[in-house]
Amino acid sequence: MAIHDSALPPSLVQEIAGLQRRLTALERKPESMTKFDRYPVIDGGALSREPVAGNLWTTCSIANVTGMVFDRVECKFITDWLLKGRREAEVRLAAFRHTGNNSREIVSASSVLELNGLKDRSVASVVMRWVHGIPFGWDYGDDTTVYTIELQHRYKKGPEKIKGQTVYAIAAPEGTSMDGILNWGYKDNWWISTYREGSPWEPDFVTVPSWDQGTYSISPMFYCVGLPKERIPEATPKGWAWIKWSDSKWTRDPNISEPYFNI
Repeated sequence: MAIHDSALPPSLVQEIAGLQRRLTALERKPESMTKFDRYPVIDGGALSREPVAGNLWTTCSIANVTGMVFDRVECKFITDWLLKGRREAEVRLAAFRHTGNNSREIVSASSVLELNGLKDRSVASVVMRWVHGIPFGWDYGDDTTVYTIELQHRYKKGPEKIKGQTVYAIAAPEGTSMDGILNWGYKDNWWISTYREGSPWEPDFVTVPSWDQGTYSISPMFYCVGLPKERIPEATPKGWAWIKWSDSKWTRDPNISEPYFNI
C-alpha cells in the first residue's frame, strides 16, 4: 500500500494527542473567582460516635475537593463529652482518591491530633490547617476520578461503661393497665402500693439505663475551604491546629498505612 508523503509518523501523532490532552486539562482547570476554594458546608451539632470495626480510623465528614485550586485547606468542627482520662479522641485529616470502579485509596494524611478533653464536660472548637499533598483535581488521568478530604477519628480512651440505676418497684410489662390492679397497704406508717395475687404486677428490681452513652461526640466539618499560603501560612503537611476548651497534643507523624474503615 502506498504511503503518502503528507502522512505523519506515529510518534508525532502520539505527541500531538498528548498535547491535546494537556490542553483539555488546562481548559478544564477552574478559574479562581475568589480568594479561596469553597466546598459544601455541613451544619449540625456534635454527634455521639461509637468505635467502628475494632476502632479503626473512621470518617465522620467528607469534603469533595475535585477541582481544587490551592494546595492547603482549613476546616473547623466541634466536640462534646471529651473527658480527660476517660473518653479521649484521636483525629486527623486524610485525602482519598475515588475511582470509577467504586474503589478508594488514601493519598495523604495529617499527623494525629489527640483531643484529651477536660475534667468536666465542655464543648470544644477545633480548627485544622493542612497542606494536603494531592494533585490538582482538574489534572486527573480520566473523567471518573474524584478526590475527597475527610475528617477521621478513633478512640484514644473509652468509651466508658456507664452503669444505670437499679430500683425496687412494683413492676409489670410495659402497657399493663393499672385499673383495679394495684392495692394499697399500710406498713411502717406509710401507705405503699401492693399487688394482687395472680396479677401481672409484682415487686421487682428494675434497672433504669443511663442516658449517658459513655461516648464522646464530634461534629462533621462546619466548613472545608482551600486557601493560599498567604492566608494560612501555618499549614504544613503534618498539620496545624487551634483548639478551644479541650486539652490536646500532636502524637504521631502522618502514616497512610494505618488501617481505616474502607467504605
